[in-house]
Amino acid sequence: MPRYAYNKSSRAVKQKYFELIRSGVRGAEAARRVGVSMSCGSLWFIDAGSVHIIEKRPVSSRFLSQEDRIEIADGLSAGLPVKLIAERIGKSFQTVYREIARNRKLDGTYQPWYAHNQAHVRRRRPKPRRLDTDPQLRGLVTDKLQQLWSPEQTCRWLRRRYPRHQDWHLSWETVYDGLYRGLLGAGRAADLRTGRKFRHRRGRGRNSFPRMPAMRSIHQRPRHIESRRQAGHWEGDLIVGALSQSAVATLVERKTRFTILVALPDGHKAPQTASALSDALNILPAHLRRTLTWDQGFEMYCHPAIEAKTGTAIYFADPHSPWQRGTNENTNKLLRQYLPKSTNLRQWSQKDLDAIAAELNDRPRKCLNDRTPAQLMVQSRRRKN
Repeated sequence: MPRYAYNKSSRAVKQKYFELIRSGVRGAEAARRVGVSMSCGSLWFIDAGSVHIIEKRPVSSRFLSQEDRIEIADGLSAGLPVKLIAERIGKSFQTVYREIARNRKLDGTYQPWYAHNQAHVRRRRPKPRRLDTDPQLRGLVTDKLQQLWSPEQTCRWLRRRYPRHQDWHLSWETVYDGLYRGLLGAGRAADLRTGRKFRHRRGRGRNSFPRMPAMRSIHQRPRHIESRRQAGHWEGDLIVGALSQSAVATLVERKTRFTILVALPDGHKAPQTASALSDALNILPAHLRRTLTWDQGFEMYCHPAIEAKTGTAIYFADPHSPWQRGTNENTNKLLRQYLPKSTNLRQWSQKDLDAIAAELNDRPRKCLNDRTPAQLMVQSRRRKN
């Protein structure tokens, strides 16, 4: 730092000055409020590399705050070990080492206000994606992926082939991001060795799956469906077998309580579930496959394909809200008499499941005035309203 009289002010005074600047106060006014001359404040401002940040809300605890950086600078001035400085601010010593290396000035000194400003400039979002803005780079990456190179192999090749072209030194996460966004060719992500079409989220306690595309909430479902006066509105779910290795799809019509069971012999991932449900719904006449309400299970990730094949509008219940699909939940409990938990559900063929559904549909129901779902479904097939 320059060694002039203006630097003899306490850090508290300087901190107050920069807090005023970052709140939008002009330099001359900020200097007057903290009791220094305008030229003194100007020198502080220049020494900090100017101030590009207007802090309108507190910095997240994930990041180092201005106070943390002042503590680091004080510790370095006092000759304290980095590990002790890290303990004082409650961060890992690796974080402090990285902070000093990234945000020190060109002369090697660590100035807390300069460092805070540099960190803000680096963190500003959104940043332009290099694959979006550089068509030549995008073409090189696409060419290697077409040769079935992995993203990591492609990035290593770019570093070897263009060592001086720093802007082309990508991380493979950047390439994966371009793949999953369809930037590097439609459907190209499906050719990855993992077969994934999206980025798995990491972290304990988080949902591992992405939000489903074009998901239509149950709150957008027409209100008249709640009255159960019109047939053709279904609720659905999966009954899962032992170790989640097998499953059966269940469909229950809201008005008649008519049940359809769908075998999933090839597994219950999204493509297989979409194919099986489409076949089951297309057996019904058009006026009996108006809507389907499901929970937010990942097995329905391909729900746009079901809608396209069947013309059935699909709605999704809120997370952890089984009462929004109460008819289906109640039916699944009844079906556990036939399809017990902790069993391999593949042992029941579609013919077996049809027999179970027929038996359930022939039971008289109290909510139907002791009529059976099968009787009401016969009537509904004749009517189109």
